[in-house]
Parts: sequence; C-alpha cells; structure tokens
Amino acid sequence: MRRVTEAGSLTGTRTVRSVTDSPQQMFEDAAAILSSALDGDSEAVVGTFDAVVDRAGLSGAYDVAWCLAATMVGDPVPPGACALDFPGIDQAGYDARWVARFVSAYANADLDTARALFGAAAADGLLPECLLTLAGSTVATLRHRAA
Repeated sequence: MRRVTEAGSLTGTRTVRSVTDSPQQMFEDAAAILSSALDGDSEAVVGTFDAVVDRAGLSGAYDVAWCLAATMVGDPVPPGACALDFPGIDQAGYDARWVARFVSAYANADLDTARALFGAAAADGLLPECLLTLAGSTVATLRHRAA
C-alpha cells in the first residue's frame, strides 16, 4: 500500500459520519476488504484501500476503517467503557497497538481518539500496515465468532 500523505484532511471541521449514515459505497468497500482478507489476499485488501483513498481521500479510508471496527465489535456495542489491552501490548508492533486502540475508541464512541490515532498513523507513514492489520483482525474475530 502506498504511503498516504493526506493527514491534514482529518483535522478540519468535517464531522465524521456515524456508520449508519455512511454511503453504500463504504459498505461495499468494507465488504470487498473483508472478502479479500478472508481469502488471504493481502494485495487485494491493499488495492481496495488504495482505491478508496484515490476516490475519497483519507476521510473515505477512515470511514471504511470505522466500518471494520463496527464489524469487529458487533452489535450491540457492549455497555460501559471498553479497553482492548492485552498482556505485553506495549511490546506489540505499532499496527497491533493501533488496532487495539482504534477498535477500543470505536467501542467507546470516542471519535476524537479514533481521529487522532488515524491521523498519527498516517503522519508516521504506518497507516497502510495498520489498515491491513485491522482487516486481518476483523476477519479473525469473525472466524472466532463463527466457531
């Protein structure tokens, strides 16, 4: 996945849509990413995220990531504060820590933290790896639920 350099697009006054208000294209993109991830095709996952960024910028990629987080958490969102910490999280890779914190931000409806995490990953040049890990983690969660 190419390095995304459009980090400033998340810091404006734009209001992030809730998942239920998102356009159908976002759901189709998220479904395509999950389908590719289920097939183990990381190149297709990357290609879909690249197409989203080309079409809708970082805000589009954020919306798709938010949809993946929603899929991972499930419905209804568990009540109370959620923290997706695990033993050794501080020693985990950037992408694993990012996914745990981004999904936790979704579960807590903490848009400010989610936007900050997304922007930081983009600024650090690590957003592609984080999004790929998010897709893989979402698939792992779906498989676990199905078992």
